[in-house]
Amino acid sequence: MKHIDKNSAKGNFETLAIRTQIERSAQKEHSVPLYLTSSYKFDDAEEMRALFANEKEGNVYSRYSNPNTSEFIEKMCLLEGAEDGFATATGMAAIFSVFGAFLKAGDHVLSSRSVFGSTHQLLTNVFDKWGVTYTYADLDKPSEWEAKIQSNTKLIFVETPSNPGIDIIDLALLGDLAEKHKVILAVDNCFATPYLQRPIDLGAHLSIHSATKYIDGQGRVLGGIVMGYKNLIDEVVGFARHSGPAMSPFNAWVLSKSLETLAIRMERHCENALKVATFLASHPKIKLVKYPFLPSHPQYEIARKQMRMGGGVITIVIKDGIAGARKFMDALNMFSISANLADTRSIATHPATSTHAKLTEEQRLEVGIEQGSVRLSIGLEHIDDIIADIAQALDKI
Repeated sequence: MKHIDKNSAKGNFETLAIRTQIERSAQKEHSVPLYLTSSYKFDDAEEMRALFANEKEGNVYSRYSNPNTSEFIEKMCLLEGAEDGFATATGMAAIFSVFGAFLKAGDHVLSSRSVFGSTHQLLTNVFDKWGVTYTYADLDKPSEWEAKIQSNTKLIFVETPSNPGIDIIDLALLGDLAEKHKVILAVDNCFATPYLQRPIDLGAHLSIHSATKYIDGQGRVLGGIVMGYKNLIDEVVGFARHSGPAMSPFNAWVLSKSLETLAIRMERHCENALKVATFLASHPKIKLVKYPFLPSHPQYEIARKQMRMGGGVITIVIKDGIAGARKFMDALNMFSISANLADTRSIATHPATSTHAKLTEEQRLEVGIEQGSVRLSIGLEHIDDIIADIAQALDKI
């Protein structure tokens, strides 16, 4: 396996994201090449034995490791402040690998109620039939979390900011609880990215991303990654190597290159989103605007404490409910209607009928998803064009 050039792995966030790469080959390439190979050649039988026995470091099979995935992992670990990591085919594969690595029949998970729809399905349907129980807690009621930790609680799982409710919880508080009760704290850091928030610095043991979102940032490839303390990642790797959710070398190559522009992209996403949120906050057809760096956000002070900026996602509630939400979305000209987010292109999503459609109406209301809720992923277009499109669509309700 080609190692990271440690001489280049120094500096501030932007420098690390751009200059961290595996060592050059004999071809002396400036940009890292694609290693499109499923397997690797060994010099002799003894080297093969030593590699499979983990006595020697190197590549044995691309389901285990590949130079491109290794570069992506090491770069992400530097940016997150993590000891080690494992890259997966999707964000949900990363979450499933964490659950699968640490949970067994009889264990309990304490999770934020505001989680992505597929994470909810894992907790309620998949792991339930395997004898794992769960309890939901509300991000806006941090004082209630400790009482919900049970003697068999193995994992605390949380999204912050949450999807799509944009709720925030104090990660340092959860870190203290996890330490006190000797449980693992895993944080879905997808909305924030390591540029805006580093959960491990705040007490988390594992940080998880759907790299499909801002890490790629251009709607091209799928990917996921889990990072954290090495002893915990060893458990994840042991599970994932045999269950097989490996990231492809091509996707790892794309994602590693994408990290070179993550900082500058997130700056523009956040700047645009704050201006849109401010515009919508006083609009007569809007019932509610949720954005972490808007002073009206219930956890505004916490967001300011643990995030560099507010992120690129806003959730609004339109006064006329689902009829108004549909009219608004159908009237958008520039925005894409899509279930994805974190693209260079602005996107509008109706969570109640798409990403969170499997939840009951009661469950959706518990996490702040109303029939009039619309999630806006604010892109990198000119801010005047973004606001103009939203304004003209609201005029048609």
